[in-house]
Amino acid sequence: MRIAIVHDWLVGYAGGERVLEQIIACYPSADLFTVVDFLAPEQRRFLGDRPVSTSFVQRLPGARRHYRSYLGLMPLAVEQFDLSGYDLVISSSHAVAKGVITGPDQPHVSYVHSPMRYAWDQQHQYLRQSRTDRGLRGVYARWLLSRLRIWDVRTANGVDTFIANSHYIARRIRKAYRREAEVIPPPVDTELFRPAGRRGETFLVASRQVPYKRVDLVAAAFARMPQLRLVISGAGPEHCRVRAAAAGAPNISFLDPCPPGEMAARMQQARGFVFAGEEDFGIVLAEALACGTPVIALDRGGAREIVAGTDTAAPTGVLFGEQSVEGVMAGVRAFIAAEPRIAAADCRAAAERFAIARFRRDFIASVERTIHAVQG
Repeated sequence: MRIAIVHDWLVGYAGGERVLEQIIACYPSADLFTVVDFLAPEQRRFLGDRPVSTSFVQRLPGARRHYRSYLGLMPLAVEQFDLSGYDLVISSSHAVAKGVITGPDQPHVSYVHSPMRYAWDQQHQYLRQSRTDRGLRGVYARWLLSRLRIWDVRTANGVDTFIANSHYIARRIRKAYRREAEVIPPPVDTELFRPAGRRGETFLVASRQVPYKRVDLVAAAFARMPQLRLVISGAGPEHCRVRAAAAGAPNISFLDPCPPGEMAARMQQARGFVFAGEEDFGIVLAEALACGTPVIALDRGGAREIVAGTDTAAPTGVLFGEQSVEGVMAGVRAFIAAEPRIAAADCRAAAERFAIARFRRDFIASVERTIHAVQG
């Protein structure tokens, strides 16, 4: 079979790219398409030597740094990929990839990390946090997002099988597209992320510093708990805001982003992993558990499917209810009180549900079912 894999964009190696890596491993002869490809050389290893077909957005002025500014053109861009010669199309989508055009006899399986969260239920939050909720910029942003929603619903009809990365995202797919989705959680490298000796006394948050991750809340919370140490690992457009929230507190230190192997070492040494964002799934939370490190996370989104709270027989962390500085502080204090009950072995066992081998097996089975349903 000739197989095409379509991914939104390649600009870094994050959760979506880890899923893409395993989809490529399932179908190593597939051709890869993406709107833009600006991956750094050191992040390209998972692609091997495979060529990547990009859209016209790749060649637009300033696209390398400001590709998101061309969001309004991306539906048109992804529709220009000529996939008519392929027997199977797989899209890895959190934005526009699922909108590729396919024929009636071409099975199209779409692994959805999330419907465009900034166009759907989190629109108002995004507009506020990006400071584009007022004036002419606000009018334009709302108009653009309205057009994207219309396109997003229309193109859902071209997908034969939706696969969601969590039950939370399956509910969002049902709400946005009125379609049911299978649930196959993302793969976690449980061989790389594994326990290693005694954990330390420092809490860890590791994340891209973008608005919805709310790293600033964690920084502000630990600035008010000077007796506890925190390491913040990551970078992004919110970095200055996160540093400001830390207010120069001596118990908070910052580290640059690092390769997965080094991140595993940081997680292995952490007393607990803290996260205040609402995640679609949250691979990083499962990676922390795989290292035997408990997780303190917001009780929303995918965290509910990863972390077993203190009301369970084998807790793997704490889920706190309020997305605020006070909520993070309450979560950390609840964790300290429950810490003797949380076993590294239980954390590890919880993470093994998301092993790479399980992902590949379930994903291939879903694709095979779709092929038989479409082609008989």
